[in-house]
Amino acid sequence: MAFIDLFAWIVLVVVILTAMAIFVALGMMPGHIARKRGHPWHEAVTVGGWATLIFGFVLWPLVLIWAYVDFPARNEANK
Repeated sequence: MAFIDLFAWIVLVVVILTAMAIFVALGMMPGHIARKRGHPWHEAVTVGGWATLIFGFVLWPLVLIWAYVDFPARNEANK
């Protein structure tokens, strides 16, 4: 009986560690994508990714889309 209890604890720890790793990967994803694509506001995308993930996840897909948005380069004549 003790072996089954030990196995249950090991499975529980593995599940918790996996959930934490997924949470961290999802929090880092929008900022990493924005930084990699040269987004002008990659810091804001990073903060937005973490904030929306921690406080409800509802707007996280919107921040992920924001990370992929391409902004046209500024023309020197339009400054």
